[in-house]
Amino acid sequence: MQKAEGRVLMASQKMNPLPTHVSRRAFLGKAGIGSLALTSLLKPSLFAAAPERWRGVIGEPHFPPKAKRVIWLTMAGGPSHLETFDNKPKLRELHDKPMPESFTKGQQLAQLQGQQLKCYGPQWDFKKFGKCGAEMCELFPLIGSVADDISIIRSMHTDAINHDPAHCFINTGSSIPGRPSMGSWLTYGLGSEAEELPGFVVLTSLGQGGQNQPIAARQWSAGFLPSRFQGVHLRSKGDAVLYLSNPAGYSRELQGDIVDAVGKLNAQHDATVHDPEISTRIAQYEMAFKMQASVPGLMDMAAEPQHIRELYGCTPGDGSFASNCLVARRLAERGVRFIQLYHKDWDHHGGVKDGVKLKAREIDRACMALITDLKQRGMFEETLIVWAGEFGRTPMSQGGNGRDHHMLVYSIWMAGGGIKGGVQWGSSDELGYKPADNPVHVHDVHATMLQLMGIEHTKLIYRLQGRDYRLTDVFGKVVSGILA
Repeated sequence: MQKAEGRVLMASQKMNPLPTHVSRRAFLGKAGIGSLALTSLLKPSLFAAAPERWRGVIGEPHFPPKAKRVIWLTMAGGPSHLETFDNKPKLRELHDKPMPESFTKGQQLAQLQGQQLKCYGPQWDFKKFGKCGAEMCELFPLIGSVADDISIIRSMHTDAINHDPAHCFINTGSSIPGRPSMGSWLTYGLGSEAEELPGFVVLTSLGQGGQNQPIAARQWSAGFLPSRFQGVHLRSKGDAVLYLSNPAGYSRELQGDIVDAVGKLNAQHDATVHDPEISTRIAQYEMAFKMQASVPGLMDMAAEPQHIRELYGCTPGDGSFASNCLVARRLAERGVRFIQLYHKDWDHHGGVKDGVKLKAREIDRACMALITDLKQRGMFEETLIVWAGEFGRTPMSQGGNGRDHHMLVYSIWMAGGGIKGGVQWGSSDELGYKPADNPVHVHDVHATMLQLMGIEHTKLIYRLQGRDYRLTDVFGKVVSGILA
């Protein structure tokens, strides 16, 4: 076997005067740009040997697409539906009384297992908003002002009860790491309209509560898809991408020559070994080169009018959720296919009343501003917006003034491309413990998202080890009741 491998190596050396065993790391290090090229997370190619911009495997859409892009607003930590979008007067009436065993007997709980369970009523009043009369917590008057543009789902449920598996599930359709994220599936299926930016971009923000729970990069991983489809994390404060600037003494022209040379070396190596990840790497180096010019302009908010900054209620570049929403609009304008914002600090095991008040102050105006801004630019009808956490919170108290994780029912909302505004879909039972009608699963949301993008969810597949995989696994049904 070793002799055979040796003959293959010798043959390849005769065909190619450039030794194929020289690693890219060694070459780039000697070329003086190792830190730039190797630490950049970025993407695709500026020279003849590079592949063309990826345009997706779908080809012709399965349905007329209602949306061109997705902005997914992830409220990390699990927002309480009982202090946001699901009013429960009966739970308020039973506050501090024993939770009826008929609801909880034999049910999986997170940290309340085996403890005395007491009802914990909604901590804030609810009001009706819009012509549709949607009930929302009083803490969200600005989201309430666009109630007629959004569809609230109050019967959402998931399969995972702890943070990391639940994030993994809502992002990939599986609680087991290793599957592609929804943004990766979309860019694999449809490609991107962005020429100088990745098709899938992620931004994160913390807020003032201080619960800086980590969000693993695998949540925007491409999984078993080629790595060119993974999400690119742009930093919300400081340099959006580390090592984006050229080292001292390197002009853009010289940098372009080096990227071109690396691409040709990689292309020669690919012609010998036929490794798809080499094409991915070529594409990544090219996109990194393009982003050196495009990202500074993307993140420079000086051109944004003062009234737009005031609309969002942010100081651009301050790392806030509001600032990231403004960046999301700019990414959407530039053709990015999937934009995901994470806002942390929703994990209120204690102090849920004050905690939700703080979170509302951080996101209420920004969510309204994003919808308003997209509408006035004529982009709302072609942009699907999803607001969702990984799960909800229990109707029972934890520690006297908090709520535990709850996967059986919670609330999300959707707006924009193909969504019928002013709809309240599904409901939970009188205590907000389980769905009462029209239950909606994570797989159903994924199926709905794909359909609005023109994709039949059962047809976007990737064959691996003899099995066809898809974002919705073997489940998923479109939530037709919220479609325009």
